[in-house]
Amino acid sequence: SPSFSLEKSPKQTLLLVIWFLSLSSALGQVSYSIPEEMAKGSLVGNIAQDLGLDLKRLKSGKARIYTGDSAEYIELNKERGVLLIKERIDREALCGQTTPCALHLQIILDNPMELIDVEMLDINDHAPVFARKEIDFQISESALPGARFSLDNSAHDPDVGLNTLQRYTLIPTDYFSLKEKSRSDGTKYVEMVLQSPLDRERDEELKLTLTAFDGGSPQKSGTVKISVTVIDANDNTPAFSQSVYRVSLAENAAIGTVVLTVSATDKDKGSYGEVTYSFSQSSGKDVDLFRIDENTGEICVNGLLDYEKSKQYELNLEAMDKGGLTDNSKVLIELTDINDNAPVISVISFSSPIPEDSTPDTVIAMLNIKDIDSGKNGQLKCFVNSDLPFRIKSSSSNFYTLVTDQILDREKMSEYNITITAIDEGSPSFCTNKTLTLKISDVNDNAPVFQLQSYTAYVMENNSPGDSVLSVKAHDKDAGNNARISYFLEDLCFSVSHTPGEILAVRSFDYEQTKEFYIRVKAQDGGSPPLSSNVKTVCFSPLGCCRLHLAPSTTVFIALIKHL
Repeated sequence: SPSFSLEKSPKQTLLLVIWFLSLSSALGQVSYSIPEEMAKGSLVGNIAQDLGLDLKRLKSGKARIYTGDSAEYIELNKERGVLLIKERIDREALCGQTTPCALHLQIILDNPMELIDVEMLDINDHAPVFARKEIDFQISESALPGARFSLDNSAHDPDVGLNTLQRYTLIPTDYFSLKEKSRSDGTKYVEMVLQSPLDRERDEELKLTLTAFDGGSPQKSGTVKISVTVIDANDNTPAFSQSVYRVSLAENAAIGTVVLTVSATDKDKGSYGEVTYSFSQSSGKDVDLFRIDENTGEICVNGLLDYEKSKQYELNLEAMDKGGLTDNSKVLIELTDINDNAPVISVISFSSPIPEDSTPDTVIAMLNIKDIDSGKNGQLKCFVNSDLPFRIKSSSSNFYTLVTDQILDREKMSEYNITITAIDEGSPSFCTNKTLTLKISDVNDNAPVFQLQSYTAYVMENNSPGDSVLSVKAHDKDAGNNARISYFLEDLCFSVSHTPGEILAVRSFDYEQTKEFYIRVKAQDGGSPPLSSNVKTVCFSPLGCCRLHLAPSTTVFIALIKHL
């Protein structure tokens, strides 16, 4: 479709697109570009020629323009077949900052319907405008070159493209220059940058003119007056007596304790010579533990100090006069340690029970013993009671082992309550105790021992098989299976129950055939390997006796008695 431009400059345009559509399909489209603010009746384009329409058809087809809203900026001259300006078009009112700015029209015939786009070209019909007519600044003559002063009152130009705001100038330039800035939305603003020191005695007030220019042709501009009042300078800054103050303080210093008093002087007079003190914001959280008198400079404790959490505090100070000038110093506070922490005993591992045959230096427990104080306050001595068969060994820093120091005997002591004592070397010292209960497990180190040193037994001849002859008994100092005793003998005439050691006749005896017997009884425990003791039993004449010696075999005499 053809396109025509009535304005060929690189300005924004209002695009007019005209569509001619039938009830079933579009026959054509045409676009025009025209400047805004054209007078009423101005020619937009020859629509009949551009779309190849017969003038008679325009008349007979009852051609009319449809815009879709109530605004009618364009009209159709059916006699000439041209589009004309019906109402003045303001591109900024119609589209704002949107580009391109276009009007979409439809020319409706009985058959077909056509569409038209009209692109409106922006003309430079607005100058940059400041929201205020005058800007006031009060600047101290002590302001240093490079100081910046934001001109938030930026100019506004509703035009677009080159016709909108492009640059600023500032006159005179004796003291200030301009630095252009851009916001995130693309709009521009400027800052005044001080180039030369101000001197109130020479120029008490400065009059400046800020001009904003657009890029249109002809160029348009807007101005705002800037008034700078130069404030008399506070020519002397406060000065601390020391750049760094150093002080020592006990960690148990009570709240309200005076740490030190700092001082700063100002050679100025009046309010400019009055100094107030404060902690600067760069001091961090340390300032919560201290407070400073803003008039006297006295620094006091304001919280609980703890050497173990922080050994040193650094406070940044600021002295300010009434003119706003400042000096800075710092206070370094060294805390001295107080013995305020007891040793802490932590059990890393503990073995219980341990066997009674454990060799000396067998490790029972591993311990971590520490005191978070420093120096002698943190140095430790660790020990257990000297009457116990154990001792403490230091393995590495803060680590200790509890070991056996002697051969153990469960039969003498089967359980120990071992109290570990840790004491620091502070004054006064702190002491911590921890008790471990250690059980001693049994080892089969004791053989069974018979209760009696001798036995006497008599058996009537013609006895019944299974008759009880006598009972033997042994005991074992060990425990558990190691003390469980079973009895054995090797003889065809007698038997013994495994428990409780009762000796029985296996058959009937005849005095004329056998008058005495020798029997060996063994008592054996259930240990691994088992331990045992033996008893030797001897059968003899009716008046004989039987003796048992427990060392390790004993003779028992058993006599048969003649049955009369």
